[in-house]
Amino acid sequence: MLELLKAVSIGLATLLPLANPLTTVALLMGLSRGMSEEERDRQALKASIYVFVIMATAYYAGQLVMNVFGISITGLRIAGGLIVAFIGFRMLFPQQKLDETPEVERRSEELRQHRTDDIAFIPLAMPSTAGPGTIALIISTAAAVQDERPYAEWVMHATPPLVFFLASLILLLCLRSAGTIMRKLGNSGVEAFSRLMGFLLVCIGVQFVVNGIYEIAEEVAALLRL
Repeated sequence: MLELLKAVSIGLATLLPLANPLTTVALLMGLSRGMSEEERDRQALKASIYVFVIMATAYYAGQLVMNVFGISITGLRIAGGLIVAFIGFRMLFPQQKLDETPEVERRSEELRQHRTDDIAFIPLAMPSTAGPGTIALIISTAAAVQDERPYAEWVMHATPPLVFFLASLILLLCLRSAGTIMRKLGNSGVEAFSRLMGFLLVCIGVQFVVNGIYEIAEEVAALLRL
């Protein structure tokens, strides 16, 4: 059980800075004007379910996609690290506000024109919570875990769905408490938290790239010894 607890803790600590539920809270508050409390809660529940499905699909089917396209684990680590670091830099030094991103602007326009009332999948689940960086991180982590096997077999089977469930549950709780969170933190508090998460993401992304380059150097050194 201690192994499972440790694996789940590490998984959440790695995943949550990238998923960053607080930015999704700000997004929900910006896009749900005019919605009733019941409809907002329904959107929050649907978004959390979508996030769980996206994360689980990325973990279990990501390796298959890599094999189909001939993508190596090293290549995925470097590409995923670059994506994660880029997202981190954007969070550290934002050039546009969250509600000015193309996905949010497009969905806001649809809401104004009453073409859709569903904001759960786009943009709350994707790209706000389970975007390209999150997916790349999950696939890369899945490949690394299968390669290194740091835990007992049952722990490795139980940890991923448990981590994704807890991450989705945390998102749901944050979205359900969106009004309270925004009142307590305010826009400046959410922005400060987002920048802190951005710094962590830059560190995670750089480490991914370093690991990938180290693997390439080991392969080259092994070839030179032959």
